[in-house]
Amino acid sequence: MTRRAPRLSRIAVLLGAAVMLAPLLWTLLLSLKSNEQLMQSSGTAFHAPWTLANYVAILGNSQVLGWLANSLIVSLGTTAGVLILCSLAGYGFARLDFPFRRSLFILVLLGLAIPEQAVILPRHQLFAELGLHNSYPGLILPGLVAPFGVFFMTQYFRSIPIDLDEAAALDGASRWTIFWKVLLPNTLPAQSALAVFTFLGSWNDYWWPLISATRSSRFTLTVGLASSQMNYAQTSGLGYLMAQAVFASVPILIVYLLFQKQIVRAMSGAAAK
Repeated sequence: MTRRAPRLSRIAVLLGAAVMLAPLLWTLLLSLKSNEQLMQSSGTAFHAPWTLANYVAILGNSQVLGWLANSLIVSLGTTAGVLILCSLAGYGFARLDFPFRRSLFILVLLGLAIPEQAVILPRHQLFAELGLHNSYPGLILPGLVAPFGVFFMTQYFRSIPIDLDEAAALDGASRWTIFWKVLLPNTLPAQSALAVFTFLGSWNDYWWPLISATRSSRFTLTVGLASSQMNYAQTSGLGYLMAQAVFASVPILIVYLLFQKQIVRAMSGAAAK
């Protein structure tokens, strides 16, 4: 029984991976077929010939690279802002003693229970009055509100021994020096994980960019590709539609592959602590 257990576990993991990868493989195969062949039968996706014509068509759209640049600017700007604000807030809640600290922390946690749809109307009106629609700040600023990031960094700072602060203080280090040179380097695994989650969330965001960006020059990739799809799935563009899905997913896959070790380290460290 003890020898069969690891084998059964491996089989279960492999089956689960196969179930999760099957739709991705199916999408990739469809994207490599011409639309004419797919109109006859989607089963042709399993047989040669395959073609990159759909990807060439995507890159041939002069606006796609602009949408890609917009998504990168918004996602990277949001990620940088969240890391800075959440690290400072996490340090403050974990290490500093100030009035109403617990109340403010509870207020931050309550932000996790508020759905985005509940504040979309006042946010839209506020940004309209400030003239921030169709601008990068208008797309980035809402993403900086990250109660989960504050909670995550607070818990990670709390897991760091207080002895480090005391030793640095005895050496004459200021609060800022303790934060910047002593504690912050110890939070790199948590920051890497938070950066990946924030980047993926911002990259995949469709709801707010759809509302805030009304000019095609300010579309993110998700909104831009959706606006160009129209009714392709019912006409002659199923392969093109699948190629768009793959094209939008490649940057996400690259980010995850680059930071997967940091994500696992941060999650395992948080679970252990």
